[in-house]
Amino acid sequence: MTDSTKATASPFSFKPYKETEGEEYMNELQLKHFEGILKNWKAELMHEVDRTVHHMQDDAANFPDPNDRATQESEFSLELRTRDRERKLIKKIDDSLKEIESGDYGFCESCGIEIGIRRLEARPTASLCIDCKTLDEIREKQMG
Repeated sequence: MTDSTKATASPFSFKPYKETEGEEYMNELQLKHFEGILKNWKAELMHEVDRTVHHMQDDAANFPDPNDRATQESEFSLELRTRDRERKLIKKIDDSLKEIESGDYGFCESCGIEIGIRRLEARPTASLCIDCKTLDEIREKQMG
C-alpha cells in the first residue's frame, strides 16, 4: 500500500488523498484508498462487536440488589443499541465495498454524478452527491 492508501485503525485518521491534475475520477489508486478506509473501519467495528460480547459474558452477574441489576441492564441495553447501529453501518460498508468491486463507487445513486473525494473521505459510505442528499433531507423534513 502506498502512503496515499494507508489508513490506520480509525477510518477518520488516514492520509487524505492528493489528487493530481487531470487525474481520472475513481481511478485504481483512489479506489484502493477508499477500500483501505472502508476495510479498516469495518475491522474496527467488528473488534468492538467482539469486545461487547466478551464484556457482556464476563460482566453478566445476577445482582441481588434491584438497583444494581437495573443499572447493569441499562448499560447492556445502551451497548446493544450502539452495536445495532454499528451492525447497520457494517452493512453500508459492505455495500460500499461491493460498489468498489463493481466500479459504481463514488457516483451518486440518484443522479449519477461524482460524489467527490472530500465528501467520500468525510463519509465513506455516502451514496448521494451533496445536492441530492440536501434535497432528500428537505423532503424528509417536509414529510416528517
